[in-house]
Amino acid sequence: MTLRNRLAKVAVAVVFGAVLAVPAAASAQADASTLAAPNHKLPFPCGQVWSGQTRSNHSPANAIDFNRANDEGDVVAASAPGTVTTVRDLGGTSYGRYVVIDHGGGYSSLYAHLQSWTVSVGDRVDYGTRIGYVGTTGGSTGPHLHYEQRTNGSSVRISFQGSAALYWGTRDYTSGNECGGNLYSPQDLCGAGYNKIDEAGLVSGGVSYGKVYLLYNASSKYNCVVTLKHRSLDTATATSSYLEPDGASRVTDSGNFGWYAGPVRAYAPGCVKWGGSVSGVAYNSPSEHCA
Repeated sequence: MTLRNRLAKVAVAVVFGAVLAVPAAASAQADASTLAAPNHKLPFPCGQVWSGQTRSNHSPANAIDFNRANDEGDVVAASAPGTVTTVRDLGGTSYGRYVVIDHGGGYSSLYAHLQSWTVSVGDRVDYGTRIGYVGTTGGSTGPHLHYEQRTNGSSVRISFQGSAALYWGTRDYTSGNECGGNLYSPQDLCGAGYNKIDEAGLVSGGVSYGKVYLLYNASSKYNCVVTLKHRSLDTATATSSYLEPDGASRVTDSGNFGWYAGPVRAYAPGCVKWGGSVSGVAYNSPSEHCA
């Protein structure tokens, strides 16, 4: 196991240890005024593209209906960490089979018209935890996921990873749920002073294998490249990153890694070529981003 994979395991233990160490009394006292809203992600596995529709005559109007081709039986995932508080079947009316997850501080999310569920009341879930399957139960006229974000029990306008959903209309959304960026960000790996200036998805057959990021430090004029995996996380698979400034040798990090390749850094006052790969799915840029 590589050092970065060992560190990843430690990071997971620390995160979950911190959650478990919160005293029950402190948790009970927390409310929406003291806890930040969850950083919700799309309620589907990493890399999937779903069409989300909002309309003013929807009930409730703030909800999103998600569809894609042949979606009946597709996996529905938790959009943020929390505890399952409701698993209920209303039969042929309203939400039909639905699940509610409490995220703390008065925040919750609801997943309705499920074909079936895979969780029970009291279960602790994390990003990407499978909670059920897309169905057509309740008042649904066809397979889709009815999704809500709630504050103190009332539905509110939806956002994913800080970006507001489209109201009113239809938009395609790509899931970033459990895509490897939950433990790491490109900025964390490259270090202080680096800002993202470009990115490229590693997609094959509609499946996202990872993403390559290009960052730049304006003070030092160094670029940095990181490849984050989206699949086979914590399992060593072929992953690479490279950076090639004009007139200089290519810098590469390549091997079998569990979470990411890089960071690779190089002084780049002019143009650069950059890229990376995961499991043979690669991106190679032209010479670009010339200072």
